Amino acid sequence: MVTTEHSAPSRLRTWMLQGLSDMGKPGGHKGPHAEPEPPHKGQRWWRVMCLTGVDYFSTLGYQPGIAALAAGLLSPIATVVLVIVTLAGALPVYRRVAEESPHGQGSISMLERLLTFWKGKLFVLTLLGFAATDFLITITLSAADASTHLVENPHLSEALHDKQLLITLVLIALLGAVFLKGFLEAIGVAVALVGAYLALNVVVVAVGLWHVITEGHVITDWSTALTAEHGNVFVMVGVALIVFPKLALGLSGFETGVAVMPHVQGDEGDTEEDPKGRIRDTKKLLTAAAVIMSVFLICTSFITTLLIPEKEFEDGGNANGRALAYLAHEYLGTVFGTLYDVSTIAILWFAGASAMAGLLNLMPRYLPRYGMAPHWARAVRPMVIVFTLVGFLVTWIFDADVDAQGGAYATGVLVLISSAAIAVTIAAHKAGQRNWRIGFAVISAVFLYTTVLNVIERPDGVKIGACFIAAIVLVSFLSRLARAFELRVTSVELDDMAQRFVRDMSHRRIRFIANEPDQRDKAEYRDKIEQIRQDNDMSAQEDFVFVEVTVTDPSEFEAGLTVRGEILHDRYRILTLESSSVPNSLAALLLHVRDTTGRTPHIYFEWTEGNPFANFLRFLLFGQGEVAPVTREVLREAEPDRDRRPRVHTG
Repeated sequence: MVTTEHSAPSRLRTWMLQGLSDMGKPGGHKGPHAEPEPPHKGQRWWRVMCLTGVDYFSTLGYQPGIAALAAGLLSPIATVVLVIVTLAGALPVYRRVAEESPHGQGSISMLERLLTFWKGKLFVLTLLGFAATDFLITITLSAADASTHLVENPHLSEALHDKQLLITLVLIALLGAVFLKGFLEAIGVAVALVGAYLALNVVVVAVGLWHVITEGHVITDWSTALTAEHGNVFVMVGVALIVFPKLALGLSGFETGVAVMPHVQGDEGDTEEDPKGRIRDTKKLLTAAAVIMSVFLICTSFITTLLIPEKEFEDGGNANGRALAYLAHEYLGTVFGTLYDVSTIAILWFAGASAMAGLLNLMPRYLPRYGMAPHWARAVRPMVIVFTLVGFLVTWIFDADVDAQGGAYATGVLVLISSAAIAVTIAAHKAGQRNWRIGFAVISAVFLYTTVLNVIERPDGVKIGACFIAAIVLVSFLSRLARAFELRVTSVELDDMAQRFVRDMSHRRIRFIANEPDQRDKAEYRDKIEQIRQDNDMSAQEDFVFVEVTVTDPSEFEAGLTVRGEILHDRYRILTLESSSVPNSLAALLLHVRDTTGRTPHIYFEWTEGNPFANFLRFLLFGQGEVAPVTREVLREAEPDRDRRPRVHTG
């Protein structure tokens, strides 16, 4: 019974771990999102596009400024290269990803299926590290740019001068508070934010293009300076190809577009096994978002490069991290400029919310299933606190500098897109689609080149990614170690012969012998029974059933257990099991037999030869090793009542 003194902590714990029992289960709630609606009751694709666009379109708040810093006068040409890569590369890749993972699993899930055992888990952990880099830097970079727009507003610049770091931390804290309260994505709010933001950008772009056209010397001055700096058009294109990876922020949003697929309405006849309408409309979503963003990227890069003095883009300049806002104030006045700032701050802040939601959806999809996260990591609120604190740390390290975080963000984005390109190349190869395979292979090469060049130019991104990977691997290993003795068999099913063995034994004392199968000849089973009888001083009348476990994939953490019965040599009854862990499968079988028969089963082992520490490592990595004591420990944790606990004998 809970005492009065502990009632408050109990309520806090209950609130913090709300929804824990459902997290990570098939069909269970996997994050702050509402449960995906049935295919015919979802949202129209263009509304879901706005949910994706909160993250994708918000990059207009800082992307033109970063492009100008990276490419200088070549920014428009480099942006055109980026748009070509987006429409001819990223878009076809993610349209194929949508076909291959129509339930929002994304490219990481596609690659997970290609690799098995520990190499597959380590590969996924590495991709999760870069995904964490992408999402977390999205949160911190978006908050930093929102604070930049706030600080640089003419009405507030004097009062908020030198307060950018504090404002950024407050925005991240508010974001965390929303999720702690319990956040459900409001697609209607996303539609309103995206609609207002894009409408304001249309005005800014139209006014900017008008000034470029009416002030003829602007284009002449730019082309003259460009020719003087780079010589001819071939050199310009060559340099643009080299510098365009620095503009890779414009490629964000595709992974999110696939992640929100379960919310797309689809057709009346769609099923979970064959959601054709959802796939078709998701392709529309991805295409529309890419085309809209491409038009804005080209136009905004062109007008900002031609109309804003180069020095204003630099650190401390009025256009640093807020190029379009600079034009809004410059050409449309402080009232419109302030309205633009408010819209930009709102969508940048909500972009952080979208990134947090994606992060909270991503981690429970993999780590708990691998046994590589603490039990509370299945719940939203504890993870929100963790990610918020990490966001504080990243913001403090980068001093809320938008430009400084661009490299880390671009690295995370490019690694995810490169992995998606490789995944669809492999999928096309397996499907025998030669032309698609060649096309996707070329796209993969382009993105790998872009990623490598970005890493060389801005190694801070891969360093941050490496830190996240190291942290995830370390936490995963410690979690797997701490949870080594959990009973992690999700279900136990016995075939007819196995059920017959159990029913027969239930009329007397139930005795199992754990046997590691070797030759499986008559002598092996005869000698094993004789050894067990001698070690435990039992009479020849005692009856036994052998249990043999074959380890399949030891890297798996949770799985169901199927038990098959067979009779060998017309005498020996054997239960065969396939599992990722010998001790866990044996413990699960014993508890199942106890619950179905109402009798306490006994199991007999022989001690494992060798160093106990080495054997324990074998158990952790390969699912076998120190079987007897680990089986007993799994049973002890699963059944605290000693009187009801199955008996383990070792000799």
